[in-house]
Amino acid sequence: MRAGVLHAPLDLRVEDRPDPVPGPDDVVVRVTYNGLCGTDATEYAKGPMMVPLERPHPGSGHVGPTILGHEFIGTVVDAGPGARQWLDRRVACGAGVACGACAWCRRGRTNLCAGYYTLGLSTHGGLAELVRAPASTLVEIPAGCTDEDAALAQPLAVGLHGVDRAQVLPGERVVVLGAGAIGSFVLAGLRGHDGPVEVVDVDAGRLEVAATLGATRTHLVGRDGGLAELKDLLPDPVDLVVESSGAPGAAARALGLAARGGRVLLVGLVKTPQELLLADVVLREVDVRTTVAHVCATDLPAALDLLVRAPLAATVGVTVVPLESVVPQGLEPLVAGAAGGKVLVDPRRG
Repeated sequence: MRAGVLHAPLDLRVEDRPDPVPGPDDVVVRVTYNGLCGTDATEYAKGPMMVPLERPHPGSGHVGPTILGHEFIGTVVDAGPGARQWLDRRVACGAGVACGACAWCRRGRTNLCAGYYTLGLSTHGGLAELVRAPASTLVEIPAGCTDEDAALAQPLAVGLHGVDRAQVLPGERVVVLGAGAIGSFVLAGLRGHDGPVEVVDVDAGRLEVAATLGATRTHLVGRDGGLAELKDLLPDPVDLVVESSGAPGAAARALGLAARGGRVLLVGLVKTPQELLLADVVLREVDVRTTVAHVCATDLPAALDLLVRAPLAATVGVTVVPLESVVPQGLEPLVAGAAGGKVLVDPRRG
């Protein structure tokens, strides 16, 4: 099969690899689409941060060149004896693999599993014609969901999990910092909220999408804008600030923007040390929550159900590129911040 394999930073090769063979409780999925996200772009340009190129991953045991891709859908074409019921089904994969037995799994928090690993980041994933996946990571795609919309299910599940973690209360004023991919999916999860939902971003095009997704107001800021600029734009108290940009200094800005007794949800991943003035946060009794990945058993079905009722592909904007061109047409535009909407890779196209 053909696959996009990360060998080193800035060294992703589309090459021939052996076809995967399912284990007893695994399936093999013929990939229809694999979505690319900022994590893929970061691993390609600045990694390895999550991909175990140099030392074995503690959960998967994998080490060395890795097939990327953790947002994939397709059709099951082979299965182990414990997963034969999945044959020929069209499926979305949650990509996060949990043991099902540790203390966190028993509490239903499978995204925090002691042995958690992610297909396409911790071991081989779906940026390929075929991918092996545990049956426990699959959800069947409803008949009314298009492939383009279904390909958004995994990142939408991440957004829905974040909204659930935020525990939004009726009438609250919500401000989302960052209207990129995950910010957009958080907005999709906030649809129907009866309070104001405002979005801040440095890109006017992203804000147009945010308005289509239901943002009450949008605010364009400069790339060097700080907390003072945000407070000028948003002078009234903000009950909940969702920080989804992952930009340097964004966590501090979110904490400074939250109202006395307000809350902050940290979604974006910042990989460098950040300075935080926590005394002010403590004195204003601001609650801080974080969110990571999603709970496959609940968030992925909810995402697919939402995509049937309110399709997102046309709103977010989808660009489909062939696997052979994944670097120049997919990863490089993402790294440069020039990719509009969601990039989907079609491994069936040469």
